[in-house]
Amino acid sequence: MKIVLAYSGGLDTSVAISWLKDRYKADIVAYCADLGQGEDLEAVREKALRTGAVSVYVEDLKEEFVRDFVFPMLRANAVYEGAYLLGTSIARPLIAKRQVEIAEKEGADAVAHGATGKGNDQVRFELTYYALKPGIKVIAPWREWPFRSRQSLMEYARSKGIDVPVTREKPFSVDRNVFHTSYEGGLLEDPWAEPPEGMYTMTVPPEEAPDRPVYIEIGYEKGDPVTLDGERLDPFELLSRLNRIAGEHGIGRVDIVENRYVGIKSRGVYETPGGTLLHTAHRAVESITLDREVLHLRDSLIPRYAECIYYGYWFSPEREILQEMIDKAQRNVTGTARLKLYKGNCYVVGRRSPVSMYSPELATFEAEEVYNQKDAEGFIRLNALRLRLRQMGGEG
Repeated sequence: MKIVLAYSGGLDTSVAISWLKDRYKADIVAYCADLGQGEDLEAVREKALRTGAVSVYVEDLKEEFVRDFVFPMLRANAVYEGAYLLGTSIARPLIAKRQVEIAEKEGADAVAHGATGKGNDQVRFELTYYALKPGIKVIAPWREWPFRSRQSLMEYARSKGIDVPVTREKPFSVDRNVFHTSYEGGLLEDPWAEPPEGMYTMTVPPEEAPDRPVYIEIGYEKGDPVTLDGERLDPFELLSRLNRIAGEHGIGRVDIVENRYVGIKSRGVYETPGGTLLHTAHRAVESITLDREVLHLRDSLIPRYAECIYYGYWFSPEREILQEMIDKAQRNVTGTARLKLYKGNCYVVGRRSPVSMYSPELATFEAEEVYNQKDAEGFIRLNALRLRLRQMGGEG
């Protein structure tokens, strides 16, 4: 038997190699996706082989991740429950997609992942597997093995001579890619406890950020960011630079209790520095390029679109239909936003576009010859008609 395991080098998937090998008498092919997590992936490869994998794939998916997954999501301004920019959620469909392709290439009997039976990732991985290869066999060790805590995993790992990447002092579950870093578990399971400052990796404390603000300009074409301060950059490089700039100014931290798809409330702490800048800048360019009703209609669909990603339905007909509508609305979202970054905050201080719908002649409080203010009287009276009739009819 041959199993392709989505492998990160962390505690869960390291134990999974050994456990799957013993449980299923199988050859384990480890697969690690490079999404810009900044790790030594050669070391990850060597660890997988030491732990018992027969072969290892390390796939560079950074450009595809930003271009084909992050940017479409940003075109939709997707935010889950008002705060989470979906950095972990958006990575899973790409990881699972490539895993299925490797399984087909290897002639594997099954795919496996290290997500727990309590979380969202199991759903995201498996919905993608089934959407792309309906008859695929899926193995989820957390739903089968006898271990019930990370402490028991650590003890098993030590008994097998597997390097343990977490400790009792810092038992966070960390997920990182170029778009964000997430932290869960350990001390963070107390929703009243403030996260320890030493936990963060992408952002400085806002109070330690520079005492002078910095200004940047992000240019957009058809809803996608393409330039930083006038320099045209590929998607991954653009996001990487924005991460550095925003991180230096302490921008992009979020601490929330969210509702998992499986029904459990979970406390998550996230760093999304560059993504926060892109989300803010995109909104600014949209404000002068989108028709009012199109903007409002799109905004009404943001929660539904965000749920598609959070719940794991990237490869679903509903997400694809929403994306088509959103992308059509983005055809005119071309322009530049100017942002001011200071002490953990990101302010829009300017926006311009060659296709702007903003008219200074109409918006001005000074004299102009375009808009007849008296026309507003009839507009108001017509819109007030149903309100007047309601009162005249004696309704409460």
